[in-house]
Amino acid sequence: MHRTQLKPLSDRELINCYLGGEEKAFEELLSRHKDKVYTSIYLFVKDQALAEDIFQEVFIKIIDTLRKGKYNHEGKFVQWAMRIAYNMCVDHFRRSKRKPTVSPTETFDIFSVLSTSEDNAETTIMKSQTHARIRKLVDMLPPEQREVVILRHYADLSFKEIAALTRVSINTALGRMRYALINIRKLIAEKEISLQ
Repeated sequence: MHRTQLKPLSDRELINCYLGGEEKAFEELLSRHKDKVYTSIYLFVKDQALAEDIFQEVFIKIIDTLRKGKYNHEGKFVQWAMRIAYNMCVDHFRRSKRKPTVSPTETFDIFSVLSTSEDNAETTIMKSQTHARIRKLVDMLPPEQREVVILRHYADLSFKEIAALTRVSINTALGRMRYALINIRKLIAEKEISLQ
């Protein structure tokens, strides 16, 4: 099957084609999601060579899981891929003992409900800007805030998924996002970074 015939297919259909022996279906799946997955890994590790290594490991694991028939179609493929990527980044930090320790007991109950205006500000700041400029700002955040921003806006995970993945409460995840946005606004003001 030619790549142009594969483009209109959904991720699920591409996976089925790949499992049916159509290698190009996986190439299409990879090209469709590689930017998002690689960018997320790079933002975590801040090292291009290391990000490329982890990225390759992620897709080897994905291929392995698909071939063993262990992938279930619940949820989106890209979110599943991002969870694998996140876990591999965490493993890397654990091995090199560079992962910051964060107390799982911290809670920000006051932030348990974000208002619509906050959501609009969040969407405006995070989604309307170019990756390179936002990346610069995200890099300046404390590690636990950077983590939640990457998982929310690059990996499209829900706060519930982020909380489960990072082993903190939903309130903590929401609180970190709230502080991240406050810090991003401060950085924009202080450094007069142009986001246009």
